[in-house]
Amino acid sequence: METLEHLNALATEGESLAAAARGAGLSALVPTCPGWQVRDLLRHTCMVHRWATAFIVEGHRTYHPDGGEPALDGEALLGHFTDGHRLLVDALRAAPAGLECWTFLPGASPLAFWTRRQAHETRIHRVDAESARGGPLTPVPPPHAVDGIDELLAGFHARAKSRVRTALPRTLRIRAVDTDAVWTVRLSAEPPLTVRGTAAPDAAADCTLSGTAEDLFLVLWNRLPLSSVELSGDRDVAELWARNSSVV
Repeated sequence: METLEHLNALATEGESLAAAARGAGLSALVPTCPGWQVRDLLRHTCMVHRWATAFIVEGHRTYHPDGGEPALDGEALLGHFTDGHRLLVDALRAAPAGLECWTFLPGASPLAFWTRRQAHETRIHRVDAESARGGPLTPVPPPHAVDGIDELLAGFHARAKSRVRTALPRTLRIRAVDTDAVWTVRLSAEPPLTVRGTAAPDAAADCTLSGTAEDLFLVLWNRLPLSSVELSGDRDVAELWARNSSVV
């Protein structure tokens, strides 16, 4: 996907998140984030947006700590979220193509990385806010869902931080039935190794998850239960993912 597509998605997802948070009410529980109320979700996302903006605007070349979550509530918190989201979108729109700053996952460039990362970050938390509000979720277009799965599998879980480990090597296959996207994830005592597509698509996998790209995206991010997709093979492999895949 192009950086501009991610930037436009970030703008829309932030607006939808704010609308859902207002509709749910700040004291509503967030079922996809046990223990959180909507105010906790907003405070977290406020912090992340401003943290990302600092790298883009100030050009930090090494890790720079976030400024902490705001001690705000009510309309002040909603306004702080809206302002911070707007600052992030404006910073990305104004940033030069040759932006140089710290990143924590591979990307075509720092600008491409931060735009993509914040689009998916905001999308997932928009889902959280809509889950708290109740009612249908705003659809995730297949290309965005596929890209989000790519980032999760080949980005986050390629890092040494991934806790998806198993002493006995296992293989998880993920198949998006509404696209041609297939991922093969090899699990072991090391970080997962993900290959997009496979030279042997019919080779046996210990477990296969099949569903729409959107459902798979939300299942893999633990925003929908495993029952939302078709599971074949060893369920323990899928449950290993569900237990240990939260991003840290």
